[in-house]
Amino acid sequence: MSDDRSNAASPPIAKREAARKNAQDHFAASERRDTEVRKELERQQNAASAQIAKLRGLRLAKEEADRIAAENAPPPAPKVRKTKPKVKKIAKAS
Repeated sequence: MSDDRSNAASPPIAKREAARKNAQDHFAASERRDTEVRKELERQQNAASAQIAKLRGLRLAKEEADRIAAENAPPPAPKVRKTKPKVKKIAKAS
């Protein structure tokens, strides 16, 4: 009778192993998802870094071209001020 009590208190070995395998499978699936998410995040970060580097290079090239164009451009013509003709006021004789 003592054997019946010990079996009733703990599940059979097959059930324990099945539960352990189920938990390990669940954990392994979770780890695979985590790994895939990390890889995807790394891919996105690399793509963003490449895009930033490309745009930075384009901006620097444009700034350099603008700087060279400004050096080679003739100086701007001086602004001509237009003055209004002065109107003489006639003083009234009182």
